[in-house]
Amino acid sequence: MRYIPNTDKDRREMLAAIGVDSLEELFSDIPAEVRFRGDMKLPAAMSEHEVLWHLKELSSKNASVDEYTCFLGAGAYDHFIPSVVGHVLARSEFYTAYTPYQPEVSQAVLQSIYEYQSLVCALTGMDVANASMYDGASAVAEAALMAVSQTRRQRVVVCRSVHPESRDVLKTYAAAVGLEIVEAPMKDGVTDLEALESLVTNDTACVIAQHPNFFGNLEPVEEIARMVRKVKGLMVASVDPISLGILKPPAEYDADIVVGEGQSLGNPLSFGGPYLGFFAAREQFVRRMPGRIAGATVDVHGKRGFVLTLQTREQHIRRERATSNICSNEALNALAAAVYLSTMGKKGIEQVADLCLQKAHYLHDALSRLEGFEPAFGAPFFKEFAVRCKLPVRDLIRGMLDHKILAGYEVRQTYPEYPDLLLVCVTEKRTKREMDYFVARLEGLV
Repeated sequence: MRYIPNTDKDRREMLAAIGVDSLEELFSDIPAEVRFRGDMKLPAAMSEHEVLWHLKELSSKNASVDEYTCFLGAGAYDHFIPSVVGHVLARSEFYTAYTPYQPEVSQAVLQSIYEYQSLVCALTGMDVANASMYDGASAVAEAALMAVSQTRRQRVVVCRSVHPESRDVLKTYAAAVGLEIVEAPMKDGVTDLEALESLVTNDTACVIAQHPNFFGNLEPVEEIARMVRKVKGLMVASVDPISLGILKPPAEYDADIVVGEGQSLGNPLSFGGPYLGFFAAREQFVRRMPGRIAGATVDVHGKRGFVLTLQTREQHIRRERATSNICSNEALNALAAAVYLSTMGKKGIEQVADLCLQKAHYLHDALSRLEGFEPAFGAPFFKEFAVRCKLPVRDLIRGMLDHKILAGYEVRQTYPEYPDLLLVCVTEKRTKREMDYFVARLEGLV
């Protein structure tokens, strides 16, 4: 079976249409020394039936969290996803929908975005939310740009306990527009307030803090907000949405902009994406928010309808006047988040958060009693925690794979100053039996 539909005649006609006589002439601008010559050593051709079996064989090498017990977090989390989420996402009016420029034919998608925004506002306590971002890291960077635009200052202070990938994306954004990025150091797993205070000056546009932070620890966000308020800067809080089931909403500790990774809300791990970033702020900043905002209205007959209320970066807006270069939103992922939040409700989110908290502390206590392990920090934590290991962390992680356990994250990959730390995550899915088995296998490994 031929997998490339173009015949020799098709190729000749295409070459003639663009005015060249051969493929060699088509690629004549490519220097001869960099062109591939010789045999590519491709395997023998296969029939469609053989190809299907071959692909199944290859895919079977992938292992999922259905086969492994997952204690790995570090920004992507193995939470339970109610079956109704997948059922709603499978409806064709959602998964085939494109950007809703024409409200008269896009009511389903516009309403789903509107409901998502409303739920994000309810979760964070903020006034407005946009129609989602690419991911949590880009949401952090967009928040910094928005703060700079609002305050007309060029200095951004970011806590070192913010997710490393978010800080990397922030630096990439900043390099293009000449922002000054300053990192505030840590002390005992949270931001060093004394050091932070010396970095927050009258030139500071915002301070970015993650709560719970990358290590799962709870930051002193009230104190951080007070510091930035003294210099009339903005407070950007990056949060785990599940934690808001039991922690104060960011509005209550005076955050101005709230961002985060929304994968935990009904989106699978799925090899690292696609995910979605959520973005919420106080109403006074609405016209500087990136992306788009869906709003509710009524038509000439008094019927409720939905429209794009603000479109601060679309094809019909001049690039130099746009508030952001974000030009799309993760609508299907945002829909998953909306269905998840609607299904779980306030009590459900609270219960999930409480289970994460209690189970994480159970495993933390068990590991702390184990020879060769000790707590890395003394700060309160939510569903992730770091332990110090006498064994090489990488060897420990590899050893646990033999027992079908994803043991955690090797911290020194992104924090070289912590060569012996293992970051462990416990969600509501982990059972006492799984945690006890993990501890027993670690004990045997030690």
